[in-house]
Amino acid sequence: MSRVGREERTTKETSVVVEINLDGTGTVDVATGVGFFDHMLDQLGRHGLFDLSVKTEGDLHIDSHHTIEDTSLALGAAFRQALGDKRGIVRFADASVPLDESLAQVTVDLSGRPYLVHSEPQAMAPMIGPDYDTTMTRHILESFVAQAQIALHVHVPYGRNAHHIVECQFKALARALRYASEIDPRQPGIPSTKGAL
Repeated sequence: MSRVGREERTTKETSVVVEINLDGTGTVDVATGVGFFDHMLDQLGRHGLFDLSVKTEGDLHIDSHHTIEDTSLALGAAFRQALGDKRGIVRFADASVPLDESLAQVTVDLSGRPYLVHSEPQAMAPMIGPDYDTTMTRHILESFVAQAQIALHVHVPYGRNAHHIVECQFKALARALRYASEIDPRQPGIPSTKGAL
């Protein structure tokens, strides 16, 4: 069974192509023009063991918002496509990942229903590098969840360095998505009493 998703998204603001293989080895090829965001997508692929290709051209002369948002929407759609009918998946998973002084706790349900709960320390630097607004982290997750149609809870109970606070969220998300999307040999059907996800 091939669990591969591919999504193209083209607007007047951006052009995005995302490909993901849920049963990969963590091979990542990402270019969005936003350095820190590329770094986070690299974490997602490598720690999720997803083969991930992302190519985005956006209106960076304005700012990075549209580029990050549209890439996140396309990534969520590709992830949903790769899951297929979700037959045999684990479905629920959680992961806690520290990065020095910061800790991220992520819980996911590949439910077919989009919902995000997100909390992180409020007092952190507003920017990471020249073009990553730290308020975008929540928006990335909102956009991904909306298209992936999953329930996602992300909690960072403490942290000081903005880079660490954001990065540990992506690493924990990667692990939780990896575990939830794995095939459970004891569960051949749809893991729901409804019979569909």
